[in-house]
Amino acid sequence: MDHLPRAVTDFVGREDVVSRLVAETRRVEERVPAVHIIDGMAGSGKTTLAVHLARQLSVGYPDAALFIDLCGHDEKNRVEPASALATLLRQLEVPAGHVPVEFAARVELWRRELADRRSVIVLDNAASSEQILPLLPTDPTTVVLVTSRRRLSHPSVGPSQTLPTLTTPESVDLLALSVGRERVDAEPEAAVEVVRRCGHLPLAIRLAGARLAHRRGWRLADLAEQMAGATAALRHLAGEESTVTGAFAASYEPLPESTRRVFRFLGLYPGASFGPSAVAALTGLSDAEAREALDDLVDRNLVEDLDSTRYRLHDLLRQYSVELCSRTDSASDRRLGLAQLFDFTLEAALRAAETLEPGVTRFHVTRVPFGRPELVKGIGEPTADWLETERADLVTMVLSASESGFPEHSWRLARALWRFLYIRGYFEDIIKTHRPALTAAEATGDVEAMALMNNYLASAYVRTGDNREALFHLTRAVALARDSRDKVNTARYSANLAAVYWWGGNLTEAVAVGMECLRDYKVYGNIRVPMVLPNLGIALTSLGRYEEALRLHRLHLMWARTNSDIFHTLNALSHIGAVRVRMGDLPQAIRILLASLALRDRTGHRYAEAEVRNDLGIAYRGLGRLVEAQQEHEVARELSISSGERHVEAAALNELGRTLMAQGRGGDASELHQEALRLATRISHPYEQGRALAGLAEHSARVDRAEARRYWERALAIFRRMGVPERFEAEGRLAELGDKAADTGR
Repeated sequence: MDHLPRAVTDFVGREDVVSRLVAETRRVEERVPAVHIIDGMAGSGKTTLAVHLARQLSVGYPDAALFIDLCGHDEKNRVEPASALATLLRQLEVPAGHVPVEFAARVELWRRELADRRSVIVLDNAASSEQILPLLPTDPTTVVLVTSRRRLSHPSVGPSQTLPTLTTPESVDLLALSVGRERVDAEPEAAVEVVRRCGHLPLAIRLAGARLAHRRGWRLADLAEQMAGATAALRHLAGEESTVTGAFAASYEPLPESTRRVFRFLGLYPGASFGPSAVAALTGLSDAEAREALDDLVDRNLVEDLDSTRYRLHDLLRQYSVELCSRTDSASDRRLGLAQLFDFTLEAALRAAETLEPGVTRFHVTRVPFGRPELVKGIGEPTADWLETERADLVTMVLSASESGFPEHSWRLARALWRFLYIRGYFEDIIKTHRPALTAAEATGDVEAMALMNNYLASAYVRTGDNREALFHLTRAVALARDSRDKVNTARYSANLAAVYWWGGNLTEAVAVGMECLRDYKVYGNIRVPMVLPNLGIALTSLGRYEEALRLHRLHLMWARTNSDIFHTLNALSHIGAVRVRMGDLPQAIRILLASLALRDRTGHRYAEAEVRNDLGIAYRGLGRLVEAQQEHEVARELSISSGERHVEAAALNELGRTLMAQGRGGDASELHQEALRLATRISHPYEQGRALAGLAEHSARVDRAEARRYWERALAIFRRMGVPERFEAEGRLAELGDKAADTGR
């Protein structure tokens, strides 16, 4: 797993720094993780040194080489520790569904994954000690290299290594790698003068060398003379951070105007990296013209080539570009460029979104006319993989569109991204995009868009366990749709509201909302398969109202079959099988559940397979087929972890625990119920909390009746509050324990 940037070919010097850091690593690596912080001024070569050192150390740490830009220099786009952990875990090939939502659990998983590997990590552009501390390992299997413009100091990591500028010999060697050793040897004094005018700053030297390399007719003395003539530039090159601007100007000015305009407009690009097609959209050039300009900028070291398809600006170059653009180009031209970029991005995102939910996105988002389809073709076929590659920039685009006065683009792009972010488990990104998108929708006064954004915000809050926020936004979505007399969306959002109530343990309210949705039959004349049917059916099943639930799920199946909807057909079969399990009709339940799985296998639909497997395991357990039951629960648990469905994982843990208890493995069962209790508590899922407590009570009853009674009392309190049938079992067991305690007392 090598995620390090490509090493530069002109790395020179720094032998003392490299030797010192390698020696320090060897000194501590058997006892603690080696953490090195490298700070210094912009352009001093911090990242270059860190990557060079990381590659050198990776020989002894071969399992993973990770890299992340923390964007500490940019407050708006600064990467928070939680997001950084998600990215790093994905670099370790941890599936998105396995990445915990809770920050503490995410840190724990990160450190546990590192403990099993010998890894080297580069945390680039850190803003502060607080930003990096959660990212640091605890086991002596990892080397961490942190770069920062600021001098960081914390007891956990020790002092920073401040990177100085190059020595004169190192600077000349660096220049020789750019322009050729023979040219430097021919004019040694001029070479020394050039690097001196560059302030021995690697970035400035490379910029100067690039000018010479592309001008074979120039002597080094010619460049030294020009630099001497540009007093303002030389003064900057000799001083603080602003001196780098002079070096940028020396490289920028020789460019043809068309390329200079591209460079200036790159400062408008909201994301961290960009492709040629996006640049073409931003600047109004053809794809070929944009690529040619980027190649020229790469040659002049004004743009960094990441992998020949993605490019980025150094952060200082970006600032310089923004300054130039604001000074040179009119506000109307800048706005036009952003409009073209947002049009292109939205078009590409919508095409990718339609591969994930055909027809649905078009129904919600009216396309903004985009007259340059060839640019979208230039990025290849937009797919989920394209969305994964572009995710960070697309999220930033939503924010930028909202802040830049393009509210329509903001909420439309957020909606286009929703399904991808949801199925990949990027719930934090849903919140990050849909909050500003909601503000953007409100700015437009588009009530339908406002309701839509509230609805999808709620979806993320539900998955992250924040039922209060989920209920707030979904209630708002329902109210907006109802006030605008939008019956179809009122029904959709109300159906979702029933699910939120069920999730939070408020089954009575879930049923009340669901029943209210069903009262107006005309609403459903415009909906093929009303989602309230399965949601209401699930709530009724939890309350033990099995016959009513069965009627709703059969109606769901009828709607699905009438409309030839395979997804809803297999979903309805799953729910019917689940009700049959709880009614005790186990052979028929197994046949229905197996039919649902067979339909999934035939069509490739995997939605809710974990729940089906779990129900199948319950049925097998009821028939005494305990080995098969255990297998189904274990598969259900694995699938739920993979999909990030934590409520299903809690249910699978509880059912697996009950099956192991039936096998006489009480200790193992108790551990599973404890795990289910922790998970259900974390996500505020009272039903599985109660069932976990009941499972713990069953085990404790054999060894400690007083403890068992305490567990049963806690479970009973939850079951009574929810009104579920399990309360009768809890009451019976409490009475049984009470009688036995009385007998023992006599």
